[in-house]
Amino acid sequence: MLVLYMLPMAKGLKHQAFLVLTIILLLINLSEQLQSSQTHTLLRLQLLLNYPEILSSWNSTINFCNAEPTSQVTVVCYEESITQLHIIGKKGTPLLPRNFSMDSFVTTLVKLPDLKVLTLVSLGLWGPLSGKISRLSSLEILNMTQNFLYGTIPHELSSVSSLQTLILDDNMFSGRLPEWLGSFPVLTVLSLRKNLFNGSLPDSFSSLENLRVLALSHNHFYGEVPDFSSLTNLQELDLEDNAFGPRFPQLGNKLVRLVLGKNKFRSGVPSELSSYYQLEWLDLSFNRFVGPFPPSLLSLPSITYLNIADNKFTGMLFENASCNVELEFADLSSNLLTGHLPSCLSDSKGRVFLYARNCLATGKENQHPFSFCRNEALAVGILPHSKNTKPSKVALALGITGGIIGGIVLLGLIFIFVRRLNANKIINKPTTRLIAEKASTGYTSKLLSDARYISQTMKLGALGLPAYRTFSLEELEDATNNFDTTAFMGEGSQGQMYRGRLKDGTFVAIRCLKMKKSHSTQSFMHHVELISKLRYRHLVSALGHCFECYLDDSSLSRMFLIFEYLQVNVATDDATRRSIADPAVQTSCSDQSLKTMMEICVRCLLKNPAERPSVEDVLWNLQFASQIQDAWRGDSQSSEGSPGSPSQLPHLRVSFH
Repeated sequence: MLVLYMLPMAKGLKHQAFLVLTIILLLINLSEQLQSSQTHTLLRLQLLLNYPEILSSWNSTINFCNAEPTSQVTVVCYEESITQLHIIGKKGTPLLPRNFSMDSFVTTLVKLPDLKVLTLVSLGLWGPLSGKISRLSSLEILNMTQNFLYGTIPHELSSVSSLQTLILDDNMFSGRLPEWLGSFPVLTVLSLRKNLFNGSLPDSFSSLENLRVLALSHNHFYGEVPDFSSLTNLQELDLEDNAFGPRFPQLGNKLVRLVLGKNKFRSGVPSELSSYYQLEWLDLSFNRFVGPFPPSLLSLPSITYLNIADNKFTGMLFENASCNVELEFADLSSNLLTGHLPSCLSDSKGRVFLYARNCLATGKENQHPFSFCRNEALAVGILPHSKNTKPSKVALALGITGGIIGGIVLLGLIFIFVRRLNANKIINKPTTRLIAEKASTGYTSKLLSDARYISQTMKLGALGLPAYRTFSLEELEDATNNFDTTAFMGEGSQGQMYRGRLKDGTFVAIRCLKMKKSHSTQSFMHHVELISKLRYRHLVSALGHCFECYLDDSSLSRMFLIFEYLQVNVATDDATRRSIADPAVQTSCSDQSLKTMMEICVRCLLKNPAERPSVEDVLWNLQFASQIQDAWRGDSQSSEGSPGSPSQLPHLRVSFH
């Protein structure tokens, strides 16, 4: 019975063993087919690469998945599928032959569909990168450095959502970077050094929250750097040798390496930079950075390399300033630093410390005289930070400086207001606060909407002015004979006023404002920019400004505002007044009206506020001038027998010097 029971069981085990054996044979066969297919693909790549020396050992008998890796060639497999392929040629490898096709190469490459890491460095690859590369849908790392690839990055690559590292250094890619490049959800490394890319960076880069390395040096990028303050994982930012600027980029404080050298930054360095405690490498060289240099950068806890050479940094260094003991390189040369060299930089002991071409009190390296740094620092202007800041009380005082300039514009506005208010009304004679001579009253006012009282000299100056610019203190000293008393015009609540003559013969009015030491140039640049934009023919226009700064902390000492110079004198007799008037109004305006207008304008510009007319005085005299003009016009029309429409009269312009 036992034998009969065991016999069927033995037959069942036999069938199971046969089934397992069949499966094993099939897997072996599939594996051999897979290996054969992968081997064929790799050998095809060897052919397309023109049998480079580094692949000379490849042949059809090699089991690539078990081949010994080298520093130049590595094949990694997982479950018999190739997942990593590294081929690194010799640096300087020339272009592949003319019959090479990048499209055919990529078409062959994608026959390894399980590739996750692909490194093809210095192989002489040339041509546009084919969009077929996106068929490697599992790709995580793509490195094609030091080849001759050109054109744009193919849009098809955006579908490879698993991409973590993209390195295309030292090729010939060109064009603007596409917005979709900032859409990779897990991208941690983006390196495009030494290409021909141009344009500004996409704002989408601010969304690469996992980004750790962004290297874009040696391209042709320009413009503002996007706000990277939200990239909390960013550790390396390399933007060297582009045209980024002018403002210092907004960054997170976890940076380890920051390279901004050889760009067009010309702002101050933000104070937050002194809190980048993980920063090891900082390069700000060959820019136009201005303002005080923060000595605390020398003592950052992780700093080992610091380069601020060839900028316009100012400020005073002190001998007892501290340095990080790990600091191996520091280049402070070619700035406007004064004071004494910190003792921690005076004894290098195998380290490299450079500080030539400043104004430091040391004879070890070539230094400029103190006056050089003083003069160079005078005309420095710092761009305002992009964040909104509250205006200071002192800055608001600059608004008052336009009071005199805006006086004539204010009169014009009052003209229009009074005209609209009193049109079609009879004006009764008010109590007399007369500036003009006696004249008959009771006339209606119809002139104000047509009147445009403006100096012809002012008009020509505003229309033909040179571009607004920054003046140096030397220019202003030359123009005023070192601010000689003969050039002094007066002093008021808004500072001293000087008359000067530039080298090109242009006469200018120079207002000197003494500042408190606690205020920086950055506090005033917004107001200076507003003044520089006031280019209107009815205004005395600003020609430029000059900042004089304290050298110890670069705060403002004096501020100079340069305006076009207008000499205003009122004619004393009727003939003279009419002779200097605009020809367009010589025969169409009453002399009494001209006299009234000219005198009220001049009184509005008196230096002593107590001597200036009140608003009531101004309004009354404007009405009075209008009445005189209406009466004079009526008499003229009656005598000619042909009444004219006021709307047809030319705008009145009175020119006086």
